[in-house]
Amino acid sequence: MDKITFIGGGNMASAIIGGLISSGWTPSRITVVDPNADQRDRLASEHGVHTTDDVASAAAADIIVLAVKPQVIAAVAKQINADLSGKLILSIAAGVTIATLESLFGPVAIARTMPNTPALLGLGATGLHLNERASEAQHLAAKGIIEAFGICVTVEREDLLDAVTAVSGSSPAYYFLMIEEMIRSGTALGLTPEDARALTLQTALGAAAMATKGDAPEDLRARVTSPNGTTHAAIVSMQENGFGDVIAKAMTACRDRAVELGKA
Repeated sequence: MDKITFIGGGNMASAIIGGLISSGWTPSRITVVDPNADQRDRLASEHGVHTTDDVASAAAADIIVLAVKPQVIAAVAKQINADLSGKLILSIAAGVTIATLESLFGPVAIARTMPNTPALLGLGATGLHLNERASEAQHLAAKGIIEAFGICVTVEREDLLDAVTAVSGSSPAYYFLMIEEMIRSGTALGLTPEDARALTLQTALGAAAMATKGDAPEDLRARVTSPNGTTHAAIVSMQENGFGDVIAKAMTACRDRAVELGKA
């Protein structure tokens, strides 16, 4: 896969481009199409990539990344208006199905992804599904692009991307809500807002780092939870108040809404 063109030069595209260059892609292999001259100038200055406002030029690339809003994709397809046989279209547009993309771009290899916002820091968690026209080489190429800004999980069925939305796509907001409430409660318990925030954020960072080292979350939790101790009191309170059910219902609601939006 020699050349890649991004249609759309927003924050997510910029994060992916930065990851690609850090992982070994030369800027000369990367082109960004964006109608905004300031955006093009910024990307050219920051990353040294080619930029243009000519959407049709994307047909020359081996991989076309759709990094635009879902409602723009139909117009993009009309402007490309070319035979894309042998190309790979990689879409990061939420809710746009492979069937829709095939109807717009024709019989072409398509990789549909569900990234999340930590990708902006190179810490993304992304689900990937490819249509049957995608070759193994194209699968590896798509995975390599995604792994430049985080981890990639390939799912066998497209509908499982709705579950990915619940587990990782939307879930940064769940953690932010937890952080908000912990800061609020810490302040209510007498800490200054600044101290409550600092302690909460560092603890969240440390807990996440420990959980990535391989030990099961339940084992990590057990090591901190002495019988009848302070942590035990907090955990029992959470469980008695339906903490697990709250999480399960929230994630199911997220998945269900993703399904609804995909049908719209």
